[in-house]
Amino acid sequence: MRFTYAEAMTDPSYHLPLARAAEAAGYSSISVADSLVYPEESDSRYPYTPDGSREFLEDKDFIETFTLIAAMGAVTSTIRFTPFVLKLAVRPPVLVAKQASSIACLTGGRLALGVGLSPWREDFQVMGVPWEGRGRRMNESIEVVRGLTRGGYFEYHGEFFDFPPVKMSPTPAEPVPILVGGHSRPALRRAARLGDGWMHGGGDAEELDVLLAGLAAARAEEGTADRPFEIHVISLDAYTVDGVKRLEDKGVTDVIVGFRMPYIKGPDTEPLAKKVEKLERFAESVVSKVNP
Repeated sequence: MRFTYAEAMTDPSYHLPLARAAEAAGYSSISVADSLVYPEESDSRYPYTPDGSREFLEDKDFIETFTLIAAMGAVTSTIRFTPFVLKLAVRPPVLVAKQASSIACLTGGRLALGVGLSPWREDFQVMGVPWEGRGRRMNESIEVVRGLTRGGYFEYHGEFFDFPPVKMSPTPAEPVPILVGGHSRPALRRAARLGDGWMHGGGDAEELDVLLAGLAAARAEEGTADRPFEIHVISLDAYTVDGVKRLEDKGVTDVIVGFRMPYIKGPDTEPLAKKVEKLERFAESVVSKVNP
């Protein structure tokens, strides 16, 4: 089992020392949150809070995803970075391919690109991207990113993107894994068809079992069940050795753990030293016992 340390919406000066601490403690990855703007008014619902509220996001600090990964990559040597998740559908995929390739090359292949749709219409609006057709646009964006990051000439002719053979340099020695987030049936099918893995956004154990069953069914339908596939989940089971073993039995490859409730209004007041203490304590009590 691999362990991903999650910390977001905190003091920007904490990210680099936390990345170093997580690497030293034995975590496999560190997740990197993505947020573009906070709209003053919105009728959109956040899908991962019980009541759909979004107010906890106001005035929270989000360093741009690739910028933060580059900075953390420069002060670490082994830990992997997993955007959780990059709002790909509102971004130009050719630019994302260039950013992902550059990060992968600079870090020695320590990027697994988590991608998803944005739940905010306002993200689409401010980026000049239509809300309509976002799912199909997302599918094409994944194909463009994958094609361009593999190296060599690549051309694409689709509904949203159309360009002649082009290539990028440098590209990483190994393909950048693409992990698809989302709980809807289309998202699970997208992960099964186009992804190298799936990223879970949280929820109770019963809901997770339903999602894992749906993912397995989608992989069978898409003919990808035998392909190597990462499954990243958020679960209370991840916080005990026995719980981790239960998740392993369900096919989970990566667990995402954090040590404070993120959906709280106002600034994060927890000191850096306390955060380091928490991640180290968990590494001693769980990570070192699961992966001795």
